[in-house]
Amino acid sequence: MATRNDYKSSAWTYGSARLLAAVFAGCLMAACSSPEPEIPETPVEILYNNAKDALQTGETRKAAKLFDEVERQHPYSKWATQAQLMSAYAYYLVDAYDDAIPALERFIELHPGNRSAAYAFYLRALCYYEQIEDVTRDQGNTEQAQRSLSDVVARFPNTPYSRDATVKLDLVRDHLAGKEMDVGRYYQVRGQYLAAINRFKTVVDKFQTTSHVPEALERLTESYVALGVFAEAQKATAVLGFNYPGSPWYQDAYSLLNSKGLTPEGNEVEPPIALVDPSAVKGTEPAPAVEPMAAPPSDIAPAPDAVPVDPVTGLPLPDQAAPAVSAPVPSTDGPALSTNSAEDLMAPEPGSEPSGEQVLIPLGDAPAPQ
Repeated sequence: MATRNDYKSSAWTYGSARLLAAVFAGCLMAACSSPEPEIPETPVEILYNNAKDALQTGETRKAAKLFDEVERQHPYSKWATQAQLMSAYAYYLVDAYDDAIPALERFIELHPGNRSAAYAFYLRALCYYEQIEDVTRDQGNTEQAQRSLSDVVARFPNTPYSRDATVKLDLVRDHLAGKEMDVGRYYQVRGQYLAAINRFKTVVDKFQTTSHVPEALERLTESYVALGVFAEAQKATAVLGFNYPGSPWYQDAYSLLNSKGLTPEGNEVEPPIALVDPSAVKGTEPAPAVEPMAAPPSDIAPAPDAVPVDPVTGLPLPDQAAPAVSAPVPSTDGPALSTNSAEDLMAPEPGSEPSGEQVLIPLGDAPAPQ
């Protein structure tokens, strides 16, 4: 019984300790999650200057909160508009892009004609630009950066923000092209050539000014050759050679076509020229010249004229019942064709002769008449 009581006492002590630990942890969490003390009502000049001083001393997050407070406490003052932009800038400095971007979009929506609107557009583009991931990752922020930078260039073409946005826009496009190339190589290695071709064509069509175009054209040649579509492979190689003649990618594509007996111009590779005259080799005599053979004369007599017969008795009809049949007039351009000759069988029907001089098709190996 004592042992049982001791066991109960130990279990109760252990359970109590766990309960106390849980209560203590809950108190800590409650203390940590308690809201920050509200900033009392303060004149707008003092509040804005305090936020500006906090920003200059490196207390960036505190400065962002104070700028937000300026807008909350004094929404109609002349400082509220500038406080919106300064709050977004403070969040940008500490890489709090999820807070900076909504603040900038609210500023752009409420004050599109403000003199700082160009800077707001530019800062929003920077927030997306600095979140660009590696080409192996999702490129959602890269696409957002492209749209935002394009807005800056289109809306404010004669500003320093536009010049810097133009440079960054080229880098963004090159990055997007690199993503397409990475996916295209993935499909190509696995033999999914149609999917790879779509990716490479996207690079050629949409990102023509990037550094990935020569490789995309060479990869298109490889994929088309693998599918047996040689005409498209020749076209891709021709474009590659015209725009990047000294590129190693063009050398690879050209060599690949040559291995298939083709050229980028759409012709077959010419056979190699013999360096030694075959007649000069000992024991080899040149083949004698073959005289052209004349067409053999036809010795088959033409068929007689048809004789009309009675359809009932089958006997020939009197001469007067037979209709007058005019004999065919032979052509003056050449000898008349025999009715049963091979040339006659290959001749066109009367009235269907093509215009121009008629050339008879020779028989066998006989050359065509000159």
